[in-house]
Amino acid sequence: QVQLMESGGGLVQPGGSLRLSCAASGSIGSINVMDWYHQAPGKQRELVAAINYGGGTNYVDSVKGRFTISRDNAKNTVYLQMNSLKPEDTAVYYCHAKIRRSGSSYFYDYWGQGTQVTVSS
Repeated sequence: QVQLMESGGGLVQPGGSLRLSCAASGSIGSINVMDWYHQAPGKQRELVAAINYGGGTNYVDSVKGRFTISRDNAKNTVYLQMNSLKPEDTAVYYCHAKIRRSGSSYFYDYWGQGTQVTVSS
């Protein structure tokens, strides 16, 4: 079984910072892309940032220059450093990864349980 476990959410004032972490565990053969989505109340889940195995990154325009995605391939972990947070960043943040289980030839989508980020004074 493969699981993604997120940590690092919470309440922060506007202009503050948070760092999210997501660790994949279980019978993992390899991990392709790892990314972060967020979902605000009443809105669709939206891709925030993505990183491939080689370190190539992609960001939604609204977080460019404020958020940084990174990963530690040895630890099967992806991070999201969020700086200069705004109230509109408030959402549940979900980790996602395309993972090939040991002994399998195919990559499947896996999701974390979500972590709440609230930006408010």
